[in-house]
Amino acid sequence: MQFPESWLREFCNPPLTTEQLADTLTMAGLEVEETRPVAPPFSRIVVGEIKQALQHPNADRLRVCQVDVGAAELLTIVCGAPNARAGIRVPCALVGAELPPGEDGKPFHIKVGKLRGVESRGMLCSARELQLSEDHGGLFELAADAPLGQNIREHLRLDDTLFTLKLTPNLGHCLSVHGVAREVAALTGTPLKTPQFPKIAPTNADQLPVAIEATDLCGRFSGRVVRDINPRAQTPQWMVERLARCGQRSVSPLVDISNYVMFELGRPTHIFDLEKIEGGLAVRWGRAGEQLKLLSGATVTVDDQVGVIADRNGLESLAGIMGGDATAVSDGTRHIFIEAAFWWPEAIAGRSRRFNFSTDAGHRFERGVDPALTVEHIERITGLVIAICGTPATTCGPITDQHTAMAAPAPVALRVARAAKVIGMPLTQAQCADALARLGLPLTQGEGTITVAPPSYRFDLRIEEDLIEEVARIIGYQNLPSAAPLGRTAPRLRAESQRGRYAVRREMAALGYQETINFSFVEERWERELAANDTPIRLLNPIASQMGVMRSTLLGSLLQALKFNLDRKAARVRLFEVGRIYRRDASVADTDTTVQGYAQPVHIAALAHGSASALQWGTKERAVDFYDAKGDVEALLSPLTPTFQAAEHPAMHPGRCASVSLDGKVIGHVGELHPRWRQSWGLAQPPVLFELDFDAVLQRKVPAFTSVARLQHVERDIAVVVAERITHQQVLQAAQGALAADLLRSCVLFDVFRPQGGASSGSIASGEKSLAIRLTLESGNATLTDAAIDAAVQQVLQALAQQTGARLR
Repeated sequence: MQFPESWLREFCNPPLTTEQLADTLTMAGLEVEETRPVAPPFSRIVVGEIKQALQHPNADRLRVCQVDVGAAELLTIVCGAPNARAGIRVPCALVGAELPPGEDGKPFHIKVGKLRGVESRGMLCSARELQLSEDHGGLFELAADAPLGQNIREHLRLDDTLFTLKLTPNLGHCLSVHGVAREVAALTGTPLKTPQFPKIAPTNADQLPVAIEATDLCGRFSGRVVRDINPRAQTPQWMVERLARCGQRSVSPLVDISNYVMFELGRPTHIFDLEKIEGGLAVRWGRAGEQLKLLSGATVTVDDQVGVIADRNGLESLAGIMGGDATAVSDGTRHIFIEAAFWWPEAIAGRSRRFNFSTDAGHRFERGVDPALTVEHIERITGLVIAICGTPATTCGPITDQHTAMAAPAPVALRVARAAKVIGMPLTQAQCADALARLGLPLTQGEGTITVAPPSYRFDLRIEEDLIEEVARIIGYQNLPSAAPLGRTAPRLRAESQRGRYAVRREMAALGYQETINFSFVEERWERELAANDTPIRLLNPIASQMGVMRSTLLGSLLQALKFNLDRKAARVRLFEVGRIYRRDASVADTDTTVQGYAQPVHIAALAHGSASALQWGTKERAVDFYDAKGDVEALLSPLTPTFQAAEHPAMHPGRCASVSLDGKVIGHVGELHPRWRQSWGLAQPPVLFELDFDAVLQRKVPAFTSVARLQHVERDIAVVVAERITHQQVLQAAQGALAADLLRSCVLFDVFRPQGGASSGSIASGEKSLAIRLTLESGNATLTDAAIDAAVQQVLQALAQQTGARLR
């Protein structure tokens, strides 16, 4: 909201400078977003009247003007403005004047000069040259009674400041100059000058019938007929200036009067051309398919959720938002109907946004406008209409005023002890009562309580906290104590058996992966293909058509990021993401952090594509494969030891996929992208990827002390032949289970041999393979003898034979 400081001080003029006034408003919650002067600095520009304007003898577009500035002699000034003519009064820059800076940032100085051989002693100015507006069509014409020689800054009241307020939605009562002045009076104790509008006696008996058919739309509707006005009258200069300084251009006198009262008192009103109304008016909800051409020229289609004013022929305006073109006033208007209504905020809120526009009227009505003053405001408009557009034949009818069942606002109680606790400073009941009384709120006091009956213009006072806020505003936020609050705090230490989230991210970065952050909204196709999820969680209002469901896997987001990089010629891509997935789970209860029926676990997923390592001389270049991703999973989970089992996953190659388990529980999958999806994504090389439960990744073993062995360990290598179907994991499990944990220190596979071409080779038949295993034996009690070592090796061989069918090679 924008308004001039001088207008505000007409209602309340506290002994404060402009800066102090702006600071007072801001600290009371009415944030002053900007203060700026009405006009830039300039000097020696006065009111002058053109006495004579003759054609320049040497230029077709110039005139030689004789200008009276109240001095003994007329000034000769050469002017090229198209409206330079005798009899008008305009701003005249005298010799030595300084005009506002131009585009180069330097002020323009007026000197005696010659234009086409004729001496010019000054300059006649346009509004744009004085930077008062963008109008550069000609000289800035002043009122005919402007005092000659008067400083133009004094005449136009240019030593003024424009205030721009950024108001929160609960401050709808401050959306007028009088409303802001009421707050200033409460904050400073300066008396408020409340305007009084004399009643205008009816001089005709004409009334326009109005039917309120929707009481949940309109709570009060007042109106008056005024006949025989002059719509071509000139809007007074003072009103044009004030509207301009509120950011509103002058349109016509009737429209200007309506806008002026809105800025002055916060009451949006509408003036109808009475002769264009067929029958009476009906205030009702719209009907599906009805159309209305607005004053802006746009045509809108309404439904039963939009309030309208209609006559016999159709719609006339959008209730509380904008009038219609059909009954708009014009230069041919003779009789008018002035309307001032109270529209329920809930019936106006959000309606204009349906049609992609907003209006000053809708902005105010959806926050709440005082329903008690519709008649008084019609009196104010009527007085202005008669003063500006009145003729000897002008008459006005009686004011019609209809009320619906409007309940009085419920009283709100304030507990002084509660206010002191919320605000955080000691408060007495007298302080609270004084703050609320300064705001003009009717109140009654009890023992430790204050009960307020909210006035009709304070729609925001509904609960106790609203009154506490008012007390804090009037006391002053700057007076609140700055001491830190006291309270018992306990550190939330992470268990030693759990890693931090950022430690996991750093580990992934150390493995060569880069983190990505993606939307949780994905394409439904991704869910079907990559997660076999045919019933994903759908969004009611997706931000884009291709982002209509919640993801249950992170793999689709990573593949999209991979495709984005490959399309930009990235040769080697390694990405990971930590984020939530979403799936239905009836066992989830509704709590502060969960939603009933929906699980939202955190997962970590990674993807690798391209070369296994960056280009270098030490190793041959090769494509990343399953075992690279498996090794990264082991490094990420270390020192925990995961187990891998052949498995299937909708997104992964059926023969190159494994489940990842910890302590017998599956925590995720690792594998190569399924050939079908590789083809649909257009990938020349299959990426390898994994996805794990993040909570499991955070777990780690707490280090436990063990003494250093005093005796030397012993290593034995064995090579066994097993069937091709026997996995490495089965062999290790059999070997580790054969000996006690305090004897077998480690069991490591270090070689795999398969006959070339699948044919038999020596002791290895077709369909078999040879696995070489290194056993490390150690005893903390005694030196191992050859007999003990041989016995241990035999136990391992026997276990392998029994459990896997292995034989010594």
